[in-house]
Amino acid sequence: MITRRLVLAMPAALATPALAQAPWPDRPIRYVVPWPPGGLNDMLARHFNDRVGQRLGRVIVNDFKAGAGGRVGVAEIARAQPDGYTIGMGNLGPLTIFPQLFPDLQYDVARDLAPVVMFCASPLVLVVNRDLPVTSVADLIALAKARPGRLTYGSIGIGSAQHLIFEMFAETDGIRMEHIPYRGAGDSQLALIGNDIQAMFETLPTALPMIRDGRVRALAVTTPSRVPQLPDLPTLAEAGQTGIEVVTWYGTIAPARTPDAILDRLHDAYVAVSHLPETKALLDAQGLIFLPNTRAEFTARIAAEGARWKKLITDRNIRVT
Repeated sequence: MITRRLVLAMPAALATPALAQAPWPDRPIRYVVPWPPGGLNDMLARHFNDRVGQRLGRVIVNDFKAGAGGRVGVAEIARAQPDGYTIGMGNLGPLTIFPQLFPDLQYDVARDLAPVVMFCASPLVLVVNRDLPVTSVADLIALAKARPGRLTYGSIGIGSAQHLIFEMFAETDGIRMEHIPYRGAGDSQLALIGNDIQAMFETLPTALPMIRDGRVRALAVTTPSRVPQLPDLPTLAEAGQTGIEVVTWYGTIAPARTPDAILDRLHDAYVAVSHLPETKALLDAQGLIFLPNTRAEFTARIAAEGARWKKLITDRNIRVT
């Protein structure tokens, strides 16, 4: 039997949950960067998050959690409460390649993470030592076939995109080049300039200064279209290498089960910042590009790239030792 006292109490009881749920965001947002301070990841996080925070009306605090090639920071994002107050940066390696290489990974990308947006990407450039007698991708392949196992290429580690693209060359063209992994981009650049290695794929922001001052020779870019910073440089597809389109990218991710309304607001804010004139100027100066993408498209891209790398890693029997 409904009493008058119960009826009077119902509106207050029904209002309590609504009062308890303050509009998001009502406090600072923590942004986990799975890399050390300094460098391109840091620069991009600061540029985007300063402006996204202004749009959301709250400060976004960058929290650098480096380790294990980004896996430490991504695992921390995956474990966070799905309330929109801990988000972070996701990159090609930790989200698409490493899950195929490390069986003891502390996160499952599909289960534990919610992709928000890829806010910029970096083309890769095939560069060779300036004294190597090649001026095209076809020349490099021909030379590698003429000297099987005698040419070397560098990367920033086994399982990096720089390594796996050369594995694609080996699979499609049957060339044999020796892989020399280095601890970082600086070491591999010095090795290429010094002819300790003859070729490598390098991110466009890092490669541009070496290309422009003639320390290395560029042969092709890995994007579907030519890049404005090097308009005369062909794509790999134009050079006859179809199916090898790769960009390294920078995105924002959140813990799985973060409410869609929060993810949508984050997506829209990052996209809006990507279109700002000062952002375009920064991306152009760094050799970066913005590829428009919805949340669903970013999620699908991660899944498709993961499947692609899994097949290559399995077929080529690539292992991290």
